[in-house]
Amino acid sequence: MLATVIGKEIRDLIGSTAFAVTFGVCAVLILLSFYVGAANYKLAVAQNDASEAENLRQMEGLTDWFSLEQHRIFLAPQPLEALVTGIGNDIGRTTEVKTRGELTAEDSRFNEDPIYAAFRFLDLNFVFQIVLSLFAILFGYDAISGEKERGTLRLVFANAIPRATFILGKLIGSFVALALSLVVAILLGCCLLPILGLHLTGDEWLRLAAIIVSGLLYFGAFLTLAVFVSAITQRTSSSFVALLVIWIAAVLIVPRTAVLLAGRSVDVPSVDELAAQKATFSRQLWKEFRDQLNSFKPSPAEDMEVLMASFNQFMDSVTTERDRKMDDFAGRLNEGRFNRQKVQERLAFSLARVSPAASLSLASAKLAGTSVDLKNRFFEAARAYRETFNAFMKEKTGMNVGGRMIMFKSGDDEEAPEPIDPRELPAFRLRAVSFGEAVAASAVDIGLLAFFNLVFFTGAFIGFLRYDLR
Repeated sequence: MLATVIGKEIRDLIGSTAFAVTFGVCAVLILLSFYVGAANYKLAVAQNDASEAENLRQMEGLTDWFSLEQHRIFLAPQPLEALVTGIGNDIGRTTEVKTRGELTAEDSRFNEDPIYAAFRFLDLNFVFQIVLSLFAILFGYDAISGEKERGTLRLVFANAIPRATFILGKLIGSFVALALSLVVAILLGCCLLPILGLHLTGDEWLRLAAIIVSGLLYFGAFLTLAVFVSAITQRTSSSFVALLVIWIAAVLIVPRTAVLLAGRSVDVPSVDELAAQKATFSRQLWKEFRDQLNSFKPSPAEDMEVLMASFNQFMDSVTTERDRKMDDFAGRLNEGRFNRQKVQERLAFSLARVSPAASLSLASAKLAGTSVDLKNRFFEAARAYRETFNAFMKEKTGMNVGGRMIMFKSGDDEEAPEPIDPRELPAFRLRAVSFGEAVAASAVDIGLLAFFNLVFFTGAFIGFLRYDLR
C-alpha cells in the first residue's frame, strides 16, 4: 500500500507541466552556477598567478638581501570557492610580510571589482537557499489542502487506506521525485567542472558531496514544512500565504536580524580605536628608542668597520626590543578584539540558526573552506610564514633584517655584486581544510538541518492524522 502511494505521488509530480517548467529552470540555474563558478575560479587563479609574478619581478635588480625587508604573499583561490563563495570575496587577500611589525591583509576582490558586491555571485549556495526553497514551497503548499479542494482527498479515502500510510507516502514520494531531479542536474554540473578546467582532489569531491547533502537536507526541510502547513490549513490560499511569510522570515529576516542583535549586544572595539592606541604607544617607544641611541658610546680605538658592526649590533638589539614591546602590546589589543568578535559571532550564529537558511549557509561555507574562519586561517598562516621568512633572511644576511643599519663598503671592492634570486624565497601556501575537519566544523549545522526535517515531518504526520477530510 505504501509503495503504491509513493509511486502515485512520484508519477503525479513528474508528469505535471509545472514540474517540467520549474525544474527545467532549476536545472539551468544549477548548471549556470557551476559554469560561472568555474569561470570565475579560472580568472581568479590567473589574477593570483599574475600578482605573484609581479611581486617577484619587483625584486629583480636587487643586489643584496638587506634591501628586501618585506614582500607580498597572496591568498590563492580555494577550489570550492567556485561553488560556495562565502566570505572569500570580502576579505583581504594580500599581506605584506615584514620582518618586523604587524601583518595586515588588504585588497579584497570586491575592492578591485566593486560591481560584484552590488548583487553578489550566482553560486550553488544561492540556488539552494533562495531558489530551491521557493520551489519546495510551490510543490508542497497544496499537498493536502489542494487535494481537499479538488475533491481527490475524499475519493482516495473512499478506499481502505490508513491515514498514516497516505501521509507517509505523500512525504516520501514528493521528496524522492523532487530530490532525484535535483541530483541529476547537480551531477551534470559536477561533470562540467573538469571540462571547464576545475580539477578537484578526492578530499574536495568529498566536501562537495557533503555540501550537496546539506542542500538536499535544506530542500527537504522546506518541503516537509510546506506539507506540514498544508496539513493544518483548509485552503491552499491560506497555506501559500503562511508559507510565503515563513520563507521571508527564515531566509531574509532572521539571519540579518541575528547579526544586528549580536552587534548591539556585544561591543567590539573598532579597528580605528585600536590603531589610535597603537600609535600612542609607538610614539612612546620611539622616544625611548631615541634616548637609547643617544646613549651609544663607541670606543675611540675601533676602526670604521668594527665601529659600524658594533653600531649595527646595538641598533639590532634595541630595535628588536622595541618591536617586541610593540608586538606584545598590539598582540594584547588584537587578541582582546578577536575574543570579543568570537563572542559576537557565536551569539549571531546561535540566533540565526533558528532559520534553516542560516544553517545551510554556515554548513556549506565551512565545508567549502570559505567561512569566517578563512580570514583567521590566512592570518595565522601569514604569521607562521613570517617566521620562515625571517629565518630565511637571517640565513642570507647573518642578522635580523629590518632595524636601522648603516652599510659600510670598502673602496677596494670594485667587483659588481650579483643580483639576488627572488625565486629562492620560501613559497607561501594556505593549507586546505581536510574533509574530516570540515565535517566536524559543520556537524552542528548539518545536524540542525536534519532536525528541521524531523520536526516538520513529525508535524505534517501528526497534523494529517487530525485533518478534517470533509
